[in-house]
Amino acid sequence: MTSELQSHKDTDVVSESRSGGQGQALFPTSSVCVVGLGYIGLPTASILASKGYQVAGVDVREDVVETINRGEIHIEEPDLDVLVKAVVANNRLKAIREPQPADVFIICVPTPFTGDHRPDLSYVEKASKAIRPHVRPGNLIILESTSPPRTTEDVVAKHAVPEGLVVGKDVFVAHCPERVLPGRILIEAVENDRVIGGMTPACTQKTKSFYQSFVTGEVMATTAVSAELTKLVENSFRDVNIAFANELSVLCDHFDVDTWEIIEMANRHPRVNILSPGPGVGGHCISVDPWFLVDAAPELTNLIRTAREVNESKPQHVIDKVLKLSARFTNPVIGCLGLTYKSDVDDLRESPSLDITRALMNSDAGEVLACDPLITEDQFSEFPLHTLDEVLKRSTLIVLLTDHQQFREISPAVLHEKVVVDTRGIWR
Repeated sequence: MTSELQSHKDTDVVSESRSGGQGQALFPTSSVCVVGLGYIGLPTASILASKGYQVAGVDVREDVVETINRGEIHIEEPDLDVLVKAVVANNRLKAIREPQPADVFIICVPTPFTGDHRPDLSYVEKASKAIRPHVRPGNLIILESTSPPRTTEDVVAKHAVPEGLVVGKDVFVAHCPERVLPGRILIEAVENDRVIGGMTPACTQKTKSFYQSFVTGEVMATTAVSAELTKLVENSFRDVNIAFANELSVLCDHFDVDTWEIIEMANRHPRVNILSPGPGVGGHCISVDPWFLVDAAPELTNLIRTAREVNESKPQHVIDKVLKLSARFTNPVIGCLGLTYKSDVDDLRESPSLDITRALMNSDAGEVLACDPLITEDQFSEFPLHTLDEVLKRSTLIVLLTDHQQFREISPAVLHEKVVVDTRGIWR
């Protein structure tokens, strides 16, 4: 693989809005191969199929492939089941185990970190190597997975582009980070503004044209490194602000005052907007992405590192609080409500709610009953799950960890005789 890199000024951002995305795709291609059919890959593949593309979705798990090819889904996302059923039925989407030739390749695989907070790019590398035998002149290769700076060039282009093909002339490589909210993915993947960063201006332009065929939001063009940094900066900004709220909640506990009352009153100031605290920060974005910046420039990211440390320490604060309260009782029963990292989704990735429940179960505090109406026994078997009615009836101490709608609807009368730890402030 050789490269035809050109000057690509970070400040020269080109933006364009497009109201297309209806009917047959306008981009001059017909086939797309999406590698990774998880929370981002499957919705992306389904949307593209609904816009007229012939889509092959690749996943290494046989059960996932079989489920999708039946027109069913293996993840929880509003309206995704209807869309997948439709595009599979009309033969626009097919799930397979190995990549196949296509006009466009989109990599949507996990980018976790290791135990010492170093980026683990092994999935990106494996996906890049897997598509390499199928890459041909004219192909477009897009990395959507959130990644550290220079991943597009140093990992994707290095391993996906065959020798003899010139990046920016024969093959086009770019990064377009996803920026969607679970529960709204099908909406935001189309309507949100997108940042496109190619390895060369030609890569950027070709990628922008592709996204404009189905995205109605603004499409902003920059370099690959700038696109990578933009996504990491977005989530690091959110992490820093959440850290302030979480540290404030610990401070308020110290002074035995109502955290949410303090925030509500402080936010009446016209230039103050404090976020709501929680039991920690979870999910695969905010709890992971800041570490990519810390790893890339440790001497320049003191605030980002500190915010991560504050948010990672919050679960232990909740655990200590529950243990202290449970010590007042003989043989207490602790009910933990919610295991997922946020409300009304079935995503357990990096969930502080799960970590807290697990730690309480491993303690000697008493019997612990866990409940999460969005998690089924098929997807989770580490410990038993109980019904909400059973937990409310048997528990001495109720710990609200994830604010699912079902928990918001619990009658105050039911909680009146319980000791309550509300980490989300929904029962004030």
